[in-house]
Amino acid sequence: MAHRMVDLIEAKRDGAALTPAQIRWFVEGVVAGTIPDYQTAALLMAIYFRGMSRQETVELTLAMARSGDQLDWHDAVEVVVDKHSSGGVGDKTTLVVQPLVAACGVPVGKMSGRGLGPSGGTIDKMESISGWSAELNLEQFRHQLLDIGLVLAGQTSDLAPADGLIYALRDVTGTVPSTPLIAASIMSKKLAGGADAIVLDVKAGSGAFMPTVAAARELAEIMVGIGEDAGRRMVALISNMDEPLGFAVGNALEVKEALATLRGEPVDGLVVPPDFWEHCLTVAAHMVRLAGRAASLDEARALVMAARDRGEGLAKFRAMVAAQGGDVGQVDEPERLPRAPVVGEIRAERAGAVLRIDAGAIGWASVRLGAGREKKGEEINHAVGLVLPVKVGDRLDKGDLIATVHAADRDSLAQAQAEVRQAIVLGDSPVEPLPLFYDALGEV
Repeated sequence: MAHRMVDLIEAKRDGAALTPAQIRWFVEGVVAGTIPDYQTAALLMAIYFRGMSRQETVELTLAMARSGDQLDWHDAVEVVVDKHSSGGVGDKTTLVVQPLVAACGVPVGKMSGRGLGPSGGTIDKMESISGWSAELNLEQFRHQLLDIGLVLAGQTSDLAPADGLIYALRDVTGTVPSTPLIAASIMSKKLAGGADAIVLDVKAGSGAFMPTVAAARELAEIMVGIGEDAGRRMVALISNMDEPLGFAVGNALEVKEALATLRGEPVDGLVVPPDFWEHCLTVAAHMVRLAGRAASLDEARALVMAARDRGEGLAKFRAMVAAQGGDVGQVDEPERLPRAPVVGEIRAERAGAVLRIDAGAIGWASVRLGAGREKKGEEINHAVGLVLPVKVGDRLDKGDLIATVHAADRDSLAQAQAEVRQAIVLGDSPVEPLPLFYDALGEV
């Protein structure tokens, strides 16, 4: 049966469900270039307003996953587990979790992206290490996965190419905040990437794409359903992003904090943030359990902690850096990582409890220091960023350290200091610390 794009647009405009055949035809047409951008944009806007059923979302995801290469690593390893974070401020979880999971005997092959806006990118953080490259072809990826059980690479354009084409239009047509389109975008790449088990870290709060727990849970439920329907083992964690994760925000600073966490001791003045370590431990434990290496979450947590205590997670990270051309001397001596020329402090102007930390504002302050991008393709400064050793609920005395700003010059230092002061609210009434996680879905 011949399809017409106008029929799909009108059907979705009027609230009807698209058939699997219509969805497959649409995705094929996007990749082939036979559907004009204006018609694709019209359908995306209709989806934005009318939504999609679970079946429609699953069909869209599968069609996008099948639009390019579909990777299969089972000739090299028995099981592959992956994680995805919806992004947040100070989220350097991948740098700790992946090596620890690999150290527990679970191969981890991950394709990550760069940062845009207040949410940092894993590849940007890793490129703080001199010489390290995310550019691996599939044969190199496979060999490294087999050799050391850990790969962190950039996204290949041959993986779910429909997603890249559709996202480019969503980005300029106001249709990015569509839950089914977000779910299909994320999960199409995960399914095409060949993971058998997937842990999703879906963040909610001022520093996250999903501002509320309810919105994050809706997205998580859809993605878990997609993965389960595709035969994957799935867990989704709903986590807090109403304050930065850990203390460090900014590329080299976050790498140092990750190395401190893997070592279990301070690195170049950066200590191990308790919230960040607990977050990493929880995510890693779920990955280990899903991969079948532990019978329970408690057993998986014990395996992960032992891998860190024996230095095996750090050894895996070092091996990955070496395999991908990075300077392992910077792993061994993190003080050799990029350092900002100008450093300034922010101290409490009054005593009080930390009532609120606007994670989104902190993220944008870091971007304006040069640590992130407001537009695709912008150069970033790996050395700059912020360190905020305070959390909601902390009690401060006047003069206590609130933040340290690492800047390229005095002007950007002053601007960041002003922005951070506005982002942190002190008051007299005590408040409870924020939870790390709100909920868990899937095989929990």
